[in-house]
Amino acid sequence: MDMFVPFAAIAASALFILSLMWMSHPSTARRGVRAGEAGMAIAIIGALIHHDIVSYDLIVLAMVAGAAVGIPMALLMPMTAIPQRTAISHAFGALAVGLIGAAEYYKHAQPQFAGTFVMGALMFEMILGFLTCTASVVAFAKLQGLLPSKAVVFPGQRIVNGAVALTGIAIAVMLTMDPTQTWLFPIFVAIALLFGMLLVIPIGGADMPTVIALLNSYAGLAASAMGFALGNKLLIVAGALDGASGFILALIMCKAMNRSFANVMFGGFGAVAAGAVSGKDDRVVRSASAEEAALQMENASTVVIIPGYGMAVSQAQHKVSELYQALTKKGVDVKFAIHPVAGRMPGHMNVLLAEANVPYEQLVELDDVNPDMPQTDVALIIGANDTINPAARDDPSSGIAGMPIIEADRARSVFVIKRSMSAGFAGVDNPIYFNANTQMLFGDAKEMVGAIAKELSGGGSGMGH
Repeated sequence: MDMFVPFAAIAASALFILSLMWMSHPSTARRGVRAGEAGMAIAIIGALIHHDIVSYDLIVLAMVAGAAVGIPMALLMPMTAIPQRTAISHAFGALAVGLIGAAEYYKHAQPQFAGTFVMGALMFEMILGFLTCTASVVAFAKLQGLLPSKAVVFPGQRIVNGAVALTGIAIAVMLTMDPTQTWLFPIFVAIALLFGMLLVIPIGGADMPTVIALLNSYAGLAASAMGFALGNKLLIVAGALDGASGFILALIMCKAMNRSFANVMFGGFGAVAAGAVSGKDDRVVRSASAEEAALQMENASTVVIIPGYGMAVSQAQHKVSELYQALTKKGVDVKFAIHPVAGRMPGHMNVLLAEANVPYEQLVELDDVNPDMPQTDVALIIGANDTINPAARDDPSSGIAGMPIIEADRARSVFVIKRSMSAGFAGVDNPIYFNANTQMLFGDAKEMVGAIAKELSGGGSGMGH
């Protein structure tokens, strides 16, 4: 049976690589998911038949406990909660990596392991594992509303963060050179856990898609380092794939916001929010009804629908699909403009629309849709805010200045479905609501989109050409 273990590692590694490749396009995404599942199943079987295992009692207990938590999470958690589910999954995985590293450290806390590659790899993977654990918990709490979503900053924050990080690295070096100083190890773990919290609290909610991608990268790198420490080639490959893909995705997210990686991680983005929105506004807001919106869309040649997190919160994606079908039947050209950081995680809007069977071919990225916006008859904004905020383009003093946006304000007519006039996740005022070509549709996104679709289908008071 020992011969099966290396072959299982090779097969699982190949399936993980194919999984990433296939998941790069919707037409093969399901195949990619199945390949990843099969690879993980082979990896687990290979691990369970390893000759080092002498008792399965605790392993079975841990698997049952994990399944008892994981299955309800998968079956009962709504699509709108996928970002925070992803964050808490990162926390669990990173904690597992950190605890395995701690067990290996105590196993190797002997003079003959001083200054070795194994001890250095253990220190590296534990730093990443423990900081990723607490950072992911904080990200989960922000996404779930348990902590304020805005950036939490205090004077001298970067100095404190830097001092904590340097202290943790110094202790890691000391333990690498002399692992017998076991009294330092709990301090090292505590510092790593503390740094994870300090790393994420100054990051505002608008940056959560990037943070989630980055934490995914950290967890992967920690697993890869653990593979080096344990001599496990499968962990090295799988962790490297996870780490590299997560880091690349984080860089893509930064590019989508026109911000440097360092600015996202240390800039305290969102801290300006407290003074960004005034309590009183004398500007004119024009409101409309679902019937008025439906009438304009029915007589339009082109409609661009721009979804945001408000669509996710109200679970309006199926009503949006009904609206798309109703408009298409009337000969209206409908496209969906998708901003890379719309929602709370990368690809959030794509997943929700795919769930509602919206054709992937109708989803257009901002670089492709923006040149056509001045010729667009109607732009329908569903719960989006920061990603369509013209202040990012026109106001250098704005907290989101320079961030690429979907230029919905340049459409001939704009309808905005929103519960209130409150600012978005970045806490920045949005002038599009006061434009002469903008009309507000106040209310729940699901109900409002459903009412528009009903009017277009002839279920309302009646319209027609």
